[in-house]
Amino acid sequence: MYIAMNRFQIVRGQEERFEELWRKRDTYLYNVLGFREFHLLRGQSENDYTLYASHSIWDSREAFEGWTKSESFRKAHAEAGGAKGLYLDHPRLEGFEVVL
Repeated sequence: MYIAMNRFQIVRGQEERFEELWRKRDTYLYNVLGFREFHLLRGQSENDYTLYASHSIWDSREAFEGWTKSESFRKAHAEAGGAKGLYLDHPRLEGFEVVL
């Protein structure tokens, strides 16, 4: 099993707009071979940002990497275009192989 997480530093005051973008967009994940589940997580707030993470679970790293090269991936990210001015910094991708 493989877990892919993107961390987002969202400018304070823009949290509702960021969450609404995710609620409305189609991730195109649910028909992708090897995909198991997705969650958007809200973390703590700092002075200038609130931390979020997208959390997806896959059968394997290969399944995740296959999705990143797919038409579904391109469609999902094309719909994320309304995010201008939300991010304090670029999203940070982290991948984890499940050990236990």
